[in-house]
Amino acid sequence: MSTRAFNNVVDTSIDCQPIRSAVLNLFNLYLGRNGSENTDDCTRERQNKLQKCVSANVVLPPCNEQFLVDFQQLLYQFSDQEQLRLMVESVLISLVIQCSNHAPRAEFLVYAIQRLCSIGYINFDTFLMSLLSSVTAAKSSICQGISNLHQLSCKIILNGLKFDLKPATHAEIFYHMLNWLEKWDQGQQERNESNSMRSWNPDRSAIVCLHSCLDVIWLLVEDDKGRVPFYELLRNCLPSIERLPDDMESFTIILEIHKRRDMLAMHMQMLDQHLHCPSFGTTRCIPQAMTNIATHQAKTTRYSPITYPSVFGEPLHGEELADIIGKGTLDWDRAMRCIRHAMRNTPSPDWWRRVLVLAPCYQKQPHAPAFGAVFTSEMICEAGLDRVAELLKLTNSWLRFAELFHFLIRCGALDVYDFVDKLMARHADHQLVIKTNHVTWLLTQIQHENVLHASSTNPKKAETAASKMLSLHKEGTSSDHSSPESILLEYISSCQTLQLLSQYTALRGVINAEHIHKAEQQKIEWLRQASEGESMIDYLNMDDRSTGMFWALSYVSEPHACDTVISWLKLGGTELLSASHLQSSDRITMMREVVPVPVSLLSGLSLHMRVILASQLEETMFSGKVVASIALVETYARLFLIAPHSLFRTHFSHLTIRYPSMLREPGPSLLLLELLNYRFLSLYRYVGKNKTLMYDTTKIIACLKRKRGDHRTFRLAENLCINLLLSLKEFFAAKKDQEGPTDITETLNRITIMSLAIAIKTRGVTDADHLLHLPPMIEQILATSQHTWSEKTLRHFPSLLRNNLIGRTDKRGIAIQAWKQAEKTVINQCTQLLPPDADPSYVETYISHSFPQHRQYLCAGAWILMHDHPEDINSANLALVLREISPEEVTANIYNLVDVIFHHLQMELQRQQPLQELLKKTCANLAYLIFTHELVPLDILLLALIDRDDDPHALSIVVSLLESPVLQEKIKVYIDNCGGPEHWLFSGTFKRGELQKALGNHSSWKERFPPFFDDIAARLLPVIPLIIYRLIENEAMDAADRVLQLYSTFVQYYPLHFTFVRDILSYFYDYLPRKLILRILNVLNFKKIPFSKCLLLHVNASNAVTSPPLEYFTVLLLGIVNNVIPPLNNLIYGPGGDVRVPDNNIPMSSQAGPSFAFKGRKAFYQIPDPGTYAQLILETAVIEILSLPGPASYIISTLVQIVVYKPPTLIQTSNCLHGISPSNLLSQSGYTSQQLPCMLIQACGLLLAQLPQEFHAQLYTKAAQVIKDSWWFVDGAASTGFDVSYALQDPTQASNDNTCTPVGNVVSLLHSFFSNLPQEWLEGTNLIIEHLRPVKSIAVLRIVFRIMSPLLPRVANSRSLFTKMLLMLLNVLVDVFGKDSQPSSPVEAADIIDIIDFLHHIILYEGQGGPVEATSKPRAETLAMFEKMLEKLRPDVQHLLSHLKTDVNSSIYAATHPELVQNAM
Repeated sequence: MSTRAFNNVVDTSIDCQPIRSAVLNLFNLYLGRNGSENTDDCTRERQNKLQKCVSANVVLPPCNEQFLVDFQQLLYQFSDQEQLRLMVESVLISLVIQCSNHAPRAEFLVYAIQRLCSIGYINFDTFLMSLLSSVTAAKSSICQGISNLHQLSCKIILNGLKFDLKPATHAEIFYHMLNWLEKWDQGQQERNESNSMRSWNPDRSAIVCLHSCLDVIWLLVEDDKGRVPFYELLRNCLPSIERLPDDMESFTIILEIHKRRDMLAMHMQMLDQHLHCPSFGTTRCIPQAMTNIATHQAKTTRYSPITYPSVFGEPLHGEELADIIGKGTLDWDRAMRCIRHAMRNTPSPDWWRRVLVLAPCYQKQPHAPAFGAVFTSEMICEAGLDRVAELLKLTNSWLRFAELFHFLIRCGALDVYDFVDKLMARHADHQLVIKTNHVTWLLTQIQHENVLHASSTNPKKAETAASKMLSLHKEGTSSDHSSPESILLEYISSCQTLQLLSQYTALRGVINAEHIHKAEQQKIEWLRQASEGESMIDYLNMDDRSTGMFWALSYVSEPHACDTVISWLKLGGTELLSASHLQSSDRITMMREVVPVPVSLLSGLSLHMRVILASQLEETMFSGKVVASIALVETYARLFLIAPHSLFRTHFSHLTIRYPSMLREPGPSLLLLELLNYRFLSLYRYVGKNKTLMYDTTKIIACLKRKRGDHRTFRLAENLCINLLLSLKEFFAAKKDQEGPTDITETLNRITIMSLAIAIKTRGVTDADHLLHLPPMIEQILATSQHTWSEKTLRHFPSLLRNNLIGRTDKRGIAIQAWKQAEKTVINQCTQLLPPDADPSYVETYISHSFPQHRQYLCAGAWILMHDHPEDINSANLALVLREISPEEVTANIYNLVDVIFHHLQMELQRQQPLQELLKKTCANLAYLIFTHELVPLDILLLALIDRDDDPHALSIVVSLLESPVLQEKIKVYIDNCGGPEHWLFSGTFKRGELQKALGNHSSWKERFPPFFDDIAARLLPVIPLIIYRLIENEAMDAADRVLQLYSTFVQYYPLHFTFVRDILSYFYDYLPRKLILRILNVLNFKKIPFSKCLLLHVNASNAVTSPPLEYFTVLLLGIVNNVIPPLNNLIYGPGGDVRVPDNNIPMSSQAGPSFAFKGRKAFYQIPDPGTYAQLILETAVIEILSLPGPASYIISTLVQIVVYKPPTLIQTSNCLHGISPSNLLSQSGYTSQQLPCMLIQACGLLLAQLPQEFHAQLYTKAAQVIKDSWWFVDGAASTGFDVSYALQDPTQASNDNTCTPVGNVVSLLHSFFSNLPQEWLEGTNLIIEHLRPVKSIAVLRIVFRIMSPLLPRVANSRSLFTKMLLMLLNVLVDVFGKDSQPSSPVEAADIIDIIDFLHHIILYEGQGGPVEATSKPRAETLAMFEKMLEKLRPDVQHLLSHLKTDVNSSIYAATHPELVQNAM
């Protein structure tokens, strides 16, 4: 522009226009725009382009080179340069939006912006921010031309990227590009939607715009510049790339994203992760994923049984995710493996409820998605049909499946119509060959639940389903009519016919009249026999036909069948209970004893009848009208044990709703507590409700502990709570609300600590969150306790617990000082209360006027007055006082008595009194208190004595009391009366013990109601194991051996005796002498536990270093593969269909492992401890390993040798197992030669995860040695790093390709081990890396990351554990890529781009607290830690990780989240 022209512009602007007008006029001049043009003019301009091109009056704009000169002249005209600069940016942005569709003008704007930036006039950081936000805002007002606007913006951004922009600007550009990329074809789609007949074909402008966006993205994420981490493209671009056009530019970015995403996902997933499924071999709940959800949802979410991997390999689960799992996919197959395995092992109802998605037909109303649910009704239906197909080949597992089938339908997880339709389809296709009435029997079980009505409002649909059921009837198919089962199957068609006719009368016309007649005649015949009293009086000797017909009757006439059972149990009639202390008006009516109904008879009854029968039995038991017989209560217990899924209910809540005043009435409340303590303890643990029961019981204890005189109910509830505490095998809160001191007793507080010690040491802490709650919970428990554990006990405690207890103040000296202060007053009171000729009336005076701080020393005062002559005190008055005061005061008396006894003993020893004489007199005096006059509870006194093991004589006194002939006689009487450890199999008449003899004087005083199962001896059942623990802690091995020898038969009555053996061997591993190990094992019934035949030979070997050979461990693992690990979907089943175990025909040497054949998986009532058949097999293997004489290093070495090196040998030669042929191994497992090695790895990992931490350290050492022996470690210089990837394939894939390597196998073993390990025990995993450092090659670096990377998502909720693992991995990275490192061969940063992506991802994963989302951000502490480690890396690697800092000038995360910088400071 000429000077004159410029002056005209300036003059106009100065005279008439503000600054904006001057700037706009300048740009309009160079754009060739009329000053009056605006956005609307631009629209008209597009409509009249041709006219403007031919216009004769158009003035051509000046040349572009003149622009900068003219602009600088404009600058001189204004004093406020900042205002002018802002105005220039504003005008430029508005012109970009207005002129984006005019190519020449757009080109000039790009040129002008570039020139202005070159002189530093425009700040690209602020300009681009404003431009992007203005473009976004302009979209709503511009209906067309968006593609051109985006394209122009991209050109401007590309120029801007040549400058040194801030990370915040890069981030803003990146996210806008992704947004544009997501909507690049939006306008075209809208136009196509208006014309559905026209195929979609994006216009060229949209394609060009798309390519411009991709150009910007490429420049942002290029590794050389590192403006934005490429990882951001991975986590944000995946939803968009599927809709990109099919051209080279799009293909290039899609290919790179998929490649790097797959490499990243590999780091998040374990090897053979698709094989990781719950085995039901352990009650341990392993958190599969961590999510940032509400606390009340945490349990369901974290304890999901399986997870489905996301595109990044992140573990995901939940109802919404489960609904999109496609049939036939790997995730579907994994879910089906888990469900099928669950249907064979029948885990608890609680487990099923957490994982099931409600069937669509039951989703009548909108419901919130279940976070922990992972199995859809379609999956359940398919697995159920598969299980039916399996069971049609069997004869002994239908009962367990029928109850589970009933449960799944009742809770709405299975659509009956869908199941019947698919059943019929399989039957029509001959996939199901139905030759018997088992399927009819199965479907008949559910008809009384009215599920056909509940799942559909269409009567016609229900009738159609009923007709299909009737079509499955098989008549006269059984050749065996001698068993009750065959009789039932013969009549079940008729039973189903009558049931369906009662619901659908329209079916009468299509049903075979013969079936109807047969069914009605059968019902009439049995009812006639029942009314005449035939075949029912001697129900224990019913013939098979009568039994079968009675079972059939339970399907068509439940009331009559129930009445019959009730009449059986009332055959003995009733009698009045008489007792010397009861008035005639207080006498109660009691049912006479009969024989309880056998399990064999109850098991054949219909499930619906069992529900009705249980309700009627409850009416007799808890209504308070009559005292039920033991036979009736036992029958009630047997019903629950044989049908835990269909019958279980939380008794406190259920019965208090039905009988609101029940807990206020002594008879029903005592019965309930006895039932829970002596019959349902294992049941509540199995269904996962033992914590709930414990909290309910502690409420009763809190109410009664200060109530005077109510000792029987209190001590029974306390004993129940002791049993419950010892049944908990995972971390638990002492109080449900976790606030304030506990409301339980001193005894329970101490046992809570011991239970935690056993659980933590033998099973670990599952969730790291629990570790945060442990210190405050210990303070909560011990807030009111005076107890201090001895050093001998503390040294065996797990370090977590020991560190919180070791600094606790020893208060025993304070207790003695308190006694000395009160002694004078107490002795004075006792001299008035306890002389032989004391006035009985003084008892009331003492109780009314004495102070609690003195009453708690009553027994101590009595002890002092005895002077070794207990007969010199008035035991009647002492007993009366102890009965009248509160249970809490009695407990305090016992603990204070024990303290005074040992203080007095020490004083006498200082006077040179003979020790043996003193101990003899002490034991005699205690025997007088607890045996002769039964003044205090024996179990509490024994617990108090063993807690004083700091005194060297405490345990010898305990052993003397246990060896007392009086106590031994009580134990013998108890064993004679209670009918054997497996009470459900007892076929005789139970003997009810006399109240005073059973409970002793202290608890039976003024009591009216007779005991059922309660007894002084029975209350010792949880105490004996604790005594054994304390004896071993104090190295009293001979004493422990003597006690176990005396009480081995008695301990078998302990409901948790199998768990006791497993836990004590684990708790004291490598500390017990072999003689004591053998004694502990003898607690178990070897005939009913699947031990190896040669186990005792190895345990009792004279040679201390003798260990079983490799074949022993091979068959041990094979048993776990066959019975614990969920089988593969394509498993080749053996003749049994349901069971795949080594049988007696396998030739083995005398050193081999299990050589028995199981006859199918056992029901819960047959193995209440541990609970499931899979648990029995796995825990038995654990017991065997813990009992072997060889060191842990040998056992680990042998197991690793089998699964890492030996699998190919096992299937190619028979020499290695000395008699076990490969064909036998394969045929008994049902797996192919490619599958079995992989399953052995999974079995080994599962087994090792159950063993103590001593084994873990040996495993890490051996695993590191395997890696060190590999070629990549020995000759790392020859490796490029990526060539190690083939050795790190999933073993399932590698075995098919015959490319298995020891390194791949050992990594898979570690991953299987990790997946079953509690979170706390993951603390030791860094030992593997420590053995491998310093790492010198990129190949070993990759092996280390492949081992450890999948652990980081799992520990992301544990700050300390996550940081420890991440730091260790970064140290390995420094070993290879550090500033001072000397790798074995040159390495490039580009060789580890997958590791770079993974580090970005896992840090955001931790920051989010779960799967990464668009809004995820890292934690400030993690970035600060990471930044320090970056300083040790080479500059090229630092550059790739530069965004993982708290510096806003280098990190897009810090720049876009300023709070990170503040928190890091």
